[in-house]
Amino acid sequence: MSEQRSTADSTSWQGFSTRAIHAGYEPDPLTGAVNVPIYASSTFAQDGVGVMRDGYEYARTGNPTRRPLEANLSAVESGTFGRAFASGMAATDCLLRAELRPGDHLVIPNDAYGGTFRLIDKVFSQWGIEYTPAPITDLDAVRAAMRPNTKLVWIETPTNPLLNVGDITAIAEIAHAGGAKMVVDNTFASPYLQTPLTLGADVVLHSTTKYIGGHSDVVGGALITNSEEMDASLAFLQNGSGGVPGPFDAYLTMRGLKTLAVRMERHCDNAEKLVEFFTGHPAIDKVLYPGLESHPGHAVAAKQMRRFGGMISVQLSGGKQSALDFCARTELFTLAESLGGVESLIEHPGAMTHASTAGSLLEVPDNLVRLSVGIEDASDLLGDIEQALEGL
Repeated sequence: MSEQRSTADSTSWQGFSTRAIHAGYEPDPLTGAVNVPIYASSTFAQDGVGVMRDGYEYARTGNPTRRPLEANLSAVESGTFGRAFASGMAATDCLLRAELRPGDHLVIPNDAYGGTFRLIDKVFSQWGIEYTPAPITDLDAVRAAMRPNTKLVWIETPTNPLLNVGDITAIAEIAHAGGAKMVVDNTFASPYLQTPLTLGADVVLHSTTKYIGGHSDVVGGALITNSEEMDASLAFLQNGSGGVPGPFDAYLTMRGLKTLAVRMERHCDNAEKLVEFFTGHPAIDKVLYPGLESHPGHAVAAKQMRRFGGMISVQLSGGKQSALDFCARTELFTLAESLGGVESLIEHPGAMTHASTAGSLLEVPDNLVRLSVGIEDASDLLGDIEQALEGL
């Protein structure tokens, strides 16, 4: 089953916020509802055996709340086909199963998200899938990691949690020259800051739980592509394995998309102020943020991103214990996993989101702290960071 999510009706809309607010949905013809209704129905009446109304038969296969979300996601990513999932990991799993077979190989970042690494290393490796970690900042290393059986080159940019930046266009050329497809996990950047499909990627992945949802109240994932063939494979597995979002989840995610642009601007503003404070602070050994001119990926980020994002990672001069103490002492920054919500979060990746990488080539530094900078008043965030670092 493949149902096309076309953005043809919005090709004249150039502005990001206009597409985010309007693409994929017209006011309900029956009631005039401006927002997409929540269709809490598991099944749909048919006008005859196999005669469906607007293609709806069963909510796992398609739902009138999910369909506008998928069209909206494809529009903001400058894509043609969008698929929504129950989580970012459900989207990841679907894509890997759609594109890989036993004996195939993929290239991943050597600082990939812990959940992605865990799924590939602990699950897909048991099915004969091989992988090679490579630093996405080093094009020669990515090229060297390619094999004759490489089917996917999978990158995050910026990466989670070290905020390394990969040149999407250059890596896509390497992947395509080797007969592989290029996947970009665009969760950290969001489609407001970066649109990988316009830079050569074959498919974009999101944990919509993060910036797209934006309010820490919904879990979801998405895959967007311009390939009808790839979308057909994804559609088959999306329906066949059933990892789809419910209608209320789809509604919340679409609501979040409408304000993504204004939220991202505030996230970036606040992050830049905190980066300035962190830089040169005696308790901070290193600041990882693509917006810094000293960052190795700054030039590439400036080329392919609108701004540099709301994520910051820092390494504490006092080592692991200082990193743990810093996380424990914040009051406005909440100690929690996840990212991209309106509220500011802080975490210790080595003990939390990236614990699965311990002892592997992807293990993260134990003095590393990751901050998801929210949209609170910058003065309050600065005050909280200052008091938490005092004496460390």
